[in-house]
Amino acid sequence: MAPNGGKSIKTLKNLEVGERHTVTIEKVAHGGHFIARHERNVIFVRHAIPGEVVDIEITSTGSSFVRADAVKVVTASPERVSPPCKFAAPQLCGGCDFQHISLSFQRSLKADVIREQFSRLAKMDIEIEVEEVGGQLKWRTRTISSTDDAGAIGFYASRTHRVVPVDDCVILAQEMKFEELAKRNWPARSRVEISVSGQGERTIAIAPAQRGVKSRITEGPKISHEIIEGHSVEVSQNSFWQSHALAPTVLSQAVIEHVEIGDHVLDLYGGVGLFTAAVLDRIGPKGQVDLIESSRSATQDAQRNFAGMPNIRIHTGDVDVELKKVLGGSLVILDPPREGAGKSVLSQVAELRPRAMVYVACDPAALARDTAYLSDLGYELASLRAFDLFPMTHHVECVARFEPSQKRKNKVS
Repeated sequence: MAPNGGKSIKTLKNLEVGERHTVTIEKVAHGGHFIARHERNVIFVRHAIPGEVVDIEITSTGSSFVRADAVKVVTASPERVSPPCKFAAPQLCGGCDFQHISLSFQRSLKADVIREQFSRLAKMDIEIEVEEVGGQLKWRTRTISSTDDAGAIGFYASRTHRVVPVDDCVILAQEMKFEELAKRNWPARSRVEISVSGQGERTIAIAPAQRGVKSRITEGPKISHEIIEGHSVEVSQNSFWQSHALAPTVLSQAVIEHVEIGDHVLDLYGGVGLFTAAVLDRIGPKGQVDLIESSRSATQDAQRNFAGMPNIRIHTGDVDVELKKVLGGSLVILDPPREGAGKSVLSQVAELRPRAMVYVACDPAALARDTAYLSDLGYELASLRAFDLFPMTHHVECVARFEPSQKRKNKVS
C-alpha cells in the first residue's frame, strides 16, 4: 500500500534507485514519511522535516509512488535535533523514524496526520492535540529483535530483511537490559522476543526468523503479571499487551471515564482483559462484561484473570462471529488490530443500540474509516483524545467516543 493510504500517484518521469536530488519537504504523510516533489513526481521521504531543503537518495520505486531517504540537510528546520540513538539514520535501524525531530513537534506532526485522515476518510474537520505521556526514552516494554548470520542481535533496516546489529536501544525499558543482551552470542537468523512486566519480570523467547514459527521461551516466566486499577492480570508470553509502560494505565483511565454503574460492557478484541479489569469496579456487582477475543492464548489468560466472577463471560473466536451470540450491551469497548474493526463488526454493534462506544485505535486512518462507517450507521463522534504512546516513532494512539446521532435517536423514538 502506498504511504498516503493507497491513493495511486502517477510517476511522470522514471526515477532510479540510487539517484540523488535536492528537494523541499512539504508535509508529513501517514506512515511516518514526508512528502516532496521532483519534476512533478511525488516522493515519500524518511529522515526529513516539513520546510527543510534536503538532498535525497531514491531507495525504491514503483508504479504509483517513490521512496527516498534524506541523506544531507541543506536547510534545516528549527525543530531538527540530534537523534539520541546513533543507529537512527538512513540505512540503519528502521525502528524510530522521528528521532531527529523535537518531541513537541513530533506530537504536532501526529496531530496533523490525525486531522488529515479524518478530513480525507471521514469528511470531518476536527481539532486534536496529542497528549504527552511520560518521557521520550526507556518506555518500551515489549520488542521483537532479530539476529544476523553471525548471531549479532539488532533490528531490521527500513523496509528490508537486513539486520542492523545494535549495542543498545534507547527506547527500550531499562529493566530489559538490552545493552547486556547485545553482548551475547545468539542463534543466527533468529527472532528474539523480549518483554518486561510492570512487576519487573523479564521473559525472552527465540524462534527461527521465518514467519509463523512459534517462539520458545529460553529465559524468564511463561506468565507475567500486571496491575490494572487494583486488579492483578496475568499475561502469557504469546498474548498481546500494550508496549508503552504507561499505556495500560493511561488507556484504562481514558476508557473508564465513560463507564456507568450497572453497564453491560462488550469488550471487543479484549485480549487478556485489560479493559475488563479496568471497568470491574465501575460497573459494580450488577454490571456484566462479555469479552470477545480471537487469540486462544489471551482468552486462556482472561479465564484465569476473571475466574469465579459470574458476571464476566469470555468468548474465544472472531469478533465478527462471536458477536452474533451476544444479546444486548449498553457500552461497547473496541480495541481492534491496526486495520480497524470494519463495517461488518460495526454494523452488528450498531444493531445492539448501545448508549455509547469507546474505540481505542492505534492507526488514525483505520479510525477515520470506521468513523465514516459509524456515521452511516447512526453513531457520531462525541469526543476524541490522542496519546503519544510511541515517542520517537510516527505511531499514535487514539481513544474515541461515539454516541447515537440525533438522526438515529429520532428513528429509535
